[in-house]
Amino acid sequence: MEITDISYAAYLVAGLLFILALAGLSKHETARLGNYFGIAGMGVALAATIALAIDGDPSGLGVTLLIVAVIVGAVIGLQRAKVVEMTGMPELIALLHSFVGLAAVLVGWNAYLHAEYKGDDSAEVWKLKALDMLGIHSAEVFIGVFVGAVTFTGSIVAYLKLSAKIKSNPLMLPGKNFINLGSLVLFVGLTVWFVVDPQLWLLIVVTALALFLGWHLVASIGGGDMPVVVSMLNSYSGWAAAASGFLLDNPLLIITGALVGSSGAFLSYVMCKAMNRSFISVIAGGFGIAAGPAEDKDYGEHREINAEGVADMLNGAKSVIITPGYGMAVAQAQYGVAQLTSKLRDKGVDVRFGIHPVAGRLPGHMNVLLAEAKVPYDVVLEMDEINDDFAETSVVLVIGANDTVNPAASEDPTSPIAGMPVLTVWEAENVIVFKRSMASGYAGVQNPLFFRENSAMLFGDAKDRVEDILRAL
Repeated sequence: MEITDISYAAYLVAGLLFILALAGLSKHETARLGNYFGIAGMGVALAATIALAIDGDPSGLGVTLLIVAVIVGAVIGLQRAKVVEMTGMPELIALLHSFVGLAAVLVGWNAYLHAEYKGDDSAEVWKLKALDMLGIHSAEVFIGVFVGAVTFTGSIVAYLKLSAKIKSNPLMLPGKNFINLGSLVLFVGLTVWFVVDPQLWLLIVVTALALFLGWHLVASIGGGDMPVVVSMLNSYSGWAAAASGFLLDNPLLIITGALVGSSGAFLSYVMCKAMNRSFISVIAGGFGIAAGPAEDKDYGEHREINAEGVADMLNGAKSVIITPGYGMAVAQAQYGVAQLTSKLRDKGVDVRFGIHPVAGRLPGHMNVLLAEAKVPYDVVLEMDEINDDFAETSVVLVIGANDTVNPAASEDPTSPIAGMPVLTVWEAENVIVFKRSMASGYAGVQNPLFFRENSAMLFGDAKDRVEDILRAL
């Protein structure tokens, strides 16, 4: 059996392992196993790719460069994995997406230049003409470069916004929707032109157009909608990888890219439903308009409480629901929250968690943080599973959440987040909001929850306040 046959069989095994990885990651209990499947699949894929390279490179120079690249990448990956905080995962993932996009651009350019420099008399070009595939090859190059470039600059902007290196407010250029639509129409026209006559200047133009479009799409989206953007960029990176797979004649890249692209798109659709956003608007980058700051309203005076008061309230509670947000992640309060959960359950209090689909800046972010702190999986419930139970709950602890518990979403049709499904925490008997200040949330919207008669504000660092409550208990 030839090396090529063995390597392609290994690709098939790797593809199956990636499918098992996705299946495992769909549940908390099997997520770690799913991660192991993904690692194993990538190991098999790398080994098969190196074997193919050895078989097709008698000089050994290409293989040497490939192994050096793998080692360098592995060292950088291990270093980043060791130092990155869980709160920094969203921006790190956005940055990694940009690498996939850049790789797709480079592969597309290489595929074009490789054939261009060899001329029309080359064996590759004659083979494509004989199979009547030259036009399809040109389309693959053009589309792959476009998707990759959009992913690259879009991911860079998402990284900058998530890491607070630039403002999270949406960019509002005049006629921004026309700019996006016009860019897509121009891309379609250029693609047809390139298929008919593959000129270098056309590839330069579409690369510049795609780099601009990727920047504009994400820059036009407000910070409150970044979780959906990260998910969508994940999908874009998958399709970029699939396009590279066609150009490189690599079935595993096609399979893997399709898996990432389709799963990312479906996740984005689920998140759009959770935020009452249009899926088409996400793809078009036009839904950032709704994320702008709202006009401040006078909701009256808020009520404050201290840690001892919260402890007394918890001692007399029959049921408690904790709704975490990104503020909990920033304060690294999940370990104290896990201890608080354990202590209350030992006292016979029914403690559960309500997780909004976009509670963090990344899908599943809160679930990972709670699992890391050893919070039992069975008490961590999704929004749809727990929303009906708030009315029968003694105390709700809102820890670092804001927009996801904002009653204006369901009560104020003029609010920028109107229609967004939220956790109905205000229906509980008592609501304690852990917050550093009265500032608005990431979407720039004031929260009337803070001024409700059954709500009280516990100001300060969430980690410190949870520790104060534990001592008072």
